[in-house]
Amino acid sequence: MAFPILSAREAAAHVRHNDNVGLSGFTASGSPKVVTEAIAQHAIKEHEAGRPFKINVFTGASTNKWADGALANANAINRRTPYQNTPDLRKRINSHDAHYFDLHLSELAQKFRYGTFGDLDVAIIEVADVMDNGEVVLGTGVGNVPTYVTRAKKVILELNDKLPKELFGLHDIYMPMDPPYRREIPIYRPSDRIGVPTVKISPEKIVGVVHSHSLDGVHAFTALDDVTLQIGANVCSFLVNELRAGRIPKTFLPLQSGVGNVANAVLFGIADNKEIPPVEMYTEVMQDAVMDLMKMGRCKFGSACSLTLSDHKEEEVLRDLSFFRDKIVLRPAEISNNPEIIRRLGIIAMNTALEADIFGNINSTHVVGTKMMNGIGGSGDFTRNGYLSIFSCPSITKGGLISNIVPMVSHVDHTEHSVDVLITEQGIADLRGKDPVQRAETIIENCVNPMYKELLRDYLKLGKGGQTPHSLHASLAFHTAFLDTGDMRNVDWAKFA
Repeated sequence: MAFPILSAREAAAHVRHNDNVGLSGFTASGSPKVVTEAIAQHAIKEHEAGRPFKINVFTGASTNKWADGALANANAINRRTPYQNTPDLRKRINSHDAHYFDLHLSELAQKFRYGTFGDLDVAIIEVADVMDNGEVVLGTGVGNVPTYVTRAKKVILELNDKLPKELFGLHDIYMPMDPPYRREIPIYRPSDRIGVPTVKISPEKIVGVVHSHSLDGVHAFTALDDVTLQIGANVCSFLVNELRAGRIPKTFLPLQSGVGNVANAVLFGIADNKEIPPVEMYTEVMQDAVMDLMKMGRCKFGSACSLTLSDHKEEEVLRDLSFFRDKIVLRPAEISNNPEIIRRLGIIAMNTALEADIFGNINSTHVVGTKMMNGIGGSGDFTRNGYLSIFSCPSITKGGLISNIVPMVSHVDHTEHSVDVLITEQGIADLRGKDPVQRAETIIENCVNPMYKELLRDYLKLGKGGQTPHSLHASLAFHTAFLDTGDMRNVDWAKFA
């Protein structure tokens, strides 16, 4: 090998206080495993010595316990974008120990190339293979690697011995020109390949190679329960009705699916419903369920930015690459989430909500409007530009103490203008072509849990006129009742009459 072999500690020594650091990976998959841990250990020693040490971390999406987890635990993160989901970092963000700015995943690479966030000092990239000329084969997550290695002053490679070199050919690496010189991105089907299978790095930037030996550490999702199964069945019922009505072509349309149990329930529902033909996916993340659908012949092809698989499923897929090779392509985030392509392909976007309001606005990110959960991720990229935009969530949580359908969301990530359909285990609210009051009546009737229906109907009567009849005094009363008493049902509309 043409490049020095370094220990994780030696590699970490290249990262200085206040550096901008770009990490590989996307939703944990393909994120660094050892160098970031060594940086965290160095930060702890610096803090113990009374010296400041924090870095600005730019990723593809969320990382893992060895990256965001270790760095946040060491209080070594100053700025962070564009998506995260580790508990330690979430605590730092909500206490302002780390400055997190939420961003649509499709936007970061271009903003970085434009210099919005300054120079990139170091890129730390997980790879499956390194060639003497600086070309690398990435692992199971691409993220913003092509931009980071182009912009970085130094590149550290983590060569993960768990990843086979046979991953070569799974990736389609393409970087568009920046505006105003950008041409159309010539993807017309999910399976189209427009780039190259490797990332090319200037050899003089590569300071060394560090060996790692771990899979991505993604936990399998918990078993589906009656609520998530019913949500999945309702989504499938809606899609079948659209298919029967001719609003979805008989060949169907490519799917995007968010991450989590509800998303898995939807995918398994699609697998079981034989009125829906075998599907293609143009999405950002493919989970265990998609691999199972491919094995069943219910998913013909999947284009994504990452394979975010449980360790068990990742091992299975890596052992059987000969089967999956012609069914998967992995792309950079700015291509997997590109609005132009999403609009052109007519993607059916299926995402989850923390809460929705009766007028169709969606909160994806903030608990009770204040505490960041994970981030908007790519849901905005797909929601705003998809052919159909579907949001789903359980109607209640905490046994009914919280209604996930409220008078007004406590934080807005997706406005009513971008939401076509809202689905809970209670039913389906098709919001297309409806004015605000009609949307509210449809959502209350079809999606709200019975224990909250009358409360929300009564709220609608409080409105003081106008197209969207909010009572501004009472619009967040569900949330304040929960904060004051622990139960949204304790709201008292008489106070606002």
